[in-house]
Amino acid sequence: MLGLGKYNYDRFTKELLLRDVLAGRSAGPRPGERAPGFSARTLEGAEIALRDFRDKKNVVLILGSATCPFTAASIAALNRLDREHGGDDVQFLFVYVREAHPGERLPAHRRAADKLRAAERFQAEEGIEMPVLVDGLGGGIHRKYGKLPNPTYLIDRSGRVAFRCLWTRPQAIERALRELRERQWERDVAHAVVLGGEYSDLPPAGTLWRGHRALDRGGRQAARNFRREMGLPLGITVATGRLLRPVVDSPRQTATLLALSGGIAAGGIFLGRYLRSRHPRNTARKRTVPPHVKPPALQPAPSDSQRLAQD
Repeated sequence: MLGLGKYNYDRFTKELLLRDVLAGRSAGPRPGERAPGFSARTLEGAEIALRDFRDKKNVVLILGSATCPFTAASIAALNRLDREHGGDDVQFLFVYVREAHPGERLPAHRRAADKLRAAERFQAEEGIEMPVLVDGLGGGIHRKYGKLPNPTYLIDRSGRVAFRCLWTRPQAIERALRELRERQWERDVAHAVVLGGEYSDLPPAGTLWRGHRALDRGGRQAARNFRREMGLPLGITVATGRLLRPVVDSPRQTATLLALSGGIAAGGIFLGRYLRSRHPRNTARKRTVPPHVKPPALQPAPSDSQRLAQD
């Protein structure tokens, strides 16, 4: 399992995940503590350090990888948060870490160049709009922040942790960010612990509907390991998301197409009925007696005695 050392692993296991979860609370910086410093290059080659934002901006720090289902499931919402809240006083940063579910298509990183290519692919396929920093091959940044597959830290302008999600939950992050900015504005302070400081609940299993892309990137081996280690129900959830990919990935477009196709079908049925009703053969069958002409009364057939009397 640990063929690539203590940090990168060849194959995901539940035991490895549980170990990181148990250590996650204590290994990463806690609310109110100073956030560990780091520096790394973005995919565009720019050098970024956490200290660059001290006394200037709050930082939303997200860690994840291309093969992490929870990461893939949260990217669309995180992009929206970046567009709505990123700016003069907030900086979103994504740190690319080890592969959560390596497989034959996207294996564990053996070289820094492999990790860089994986991050570039991830950015392109998921449409990540915030800067993507690539962690070192040994996970220097990831280790400082607890080694969980997909945590998010809200670091305020003082450089301390205001809030952390052990599993990225965009809605909780947005609430924490709003509260932090309100306190900073109202009290004219740089630091505040918000929303109790931490959100540790796992995302609902339904979010994995959107995470099937991550396992597909890893390959069949990644999907098999996930089903074996995490159980059949979660495996079925991921498989269902893959089957319903158009609906899951683009619900609004799918709803529009369904409504349009339904309207076209209804219009086709109506037109077909109308044309059939106007066909000459069908028109002749439907001719009726004009209302001003009374049909002749039906006379009963004469009896035998009446016919004899007439004769």
